[in-house]
Amino acid sequence: MSSIRDVARLSGVSVATVSAVINEKGTVSPALSSRVKSAMEALDYHPDQIARSLRIGRSNVIGIIVPDISNPFFAEIMRGVEEMSEKHGCSVILCDSNEDSARERKLLSTLYSRRVDGVVLASSVSEAGHDRLTLRRFPIVFVDAVPSGIHYGAVTVDNVEAAYLATRHLISLGHRRIAIITGILGRSVASERLEGYRKATQEAGILIPETYIQVGDFHIESGYRCGKNLMSLATPPTAVFACNNAMSLGLLRALADLGVHCPAQVSVVGFDDADWAISFNPRLTCVAQPAYEIGRRATEMLLGKINNPGEENGTHPNVIFSAELRVRESTAPAVEQLFSQR
Repeated sequence: MSSIRDVARLSGVSVATVSAVINEKGTVSPALSSRVKSAMEALDYHPDQIARSLRIGRSNVIGIIVPDISNPFFAEIMRGVEEMSEKHGCSVILCDSNEDSARERKLLSTLYSRRVDGVVLASSVSEAGHDRLTLRRFPIVFVDAVPSGIHYGAVTVDNVEAAYLATRHLISLGHRRIAIITGILGRSVASERLEGYRKATQEAGILIPETYIQVGDFHIESGYRCGKNLMSLATPPTAVFACNNAMSLGLLRALADLGVHCPAQVSVVGFDDADWAISFNPRLTCVAQPAYEIGRRATEMLLGKINNPGEENGTHPNVIFSAELRVRESTAPAVEQLFSQR
């Protein structure tokens, strides 16, 4: 294994000069710096980043924890995090909590032991109390779900308004029997989207039976189960709003298995847009979140916290993006509306 002395010998400079190049001190001429880097490459020399991080008090590594790495929404957030991190010379450690709060705590401890500078966290828990110690260890920026009590350092969308727009769209098509498949109600995104749904239906004077509010868990299987439950009702809904992309997929599969045609019999609105949404027949009407921008903005906020550790939390107020309703062919006028127009 090559050492820093080997690099110095091959490049014909002192160990101190090699160290200055490694630590990017800017005191070495470009020509000499290029010679040192060429020697490092020829010898396949890699500096001890752990030792370096101990010396400078920074690792230039951030962590990101998401609840479901297979979800395209979180994949887009990760892309934003990685691209912004790379732009600022940072590496990223990616972790998947699998919607497990105990695993999330363990991952946070692991990242702390790896001396990451901070974490972008899509939390799978509703309360932030257990993270008070972690919040004192390193900076954290929350994305997507924001635990209660967190008023600073979060990047998300206006979920209430997004769900309101989706439900209003169905109401505008004449639907009165509108169901919703929520996520885990302890999570802020699920509770807020249910709030937006209720706001729209109440404004329209629509009474919603409790059976029309189906609670899923953000996974495909729960969307499938909830879809079957809704279609088995004595009076099934004519429209369903599914509160994330995975549950939308499960719902569509349930409708296909039951032979229920979308949108002729049931209109469907999903949450989170992706390439797959326009690959279905019919193409899916969706609420689209700016996932990539959420990742970029969260990383900017995190780096600001890392670079200015003495700042008050109020310097980094929550950032709330607007979502966009993308209307496609999975929503159509309600059957009752079609008959009333004849």
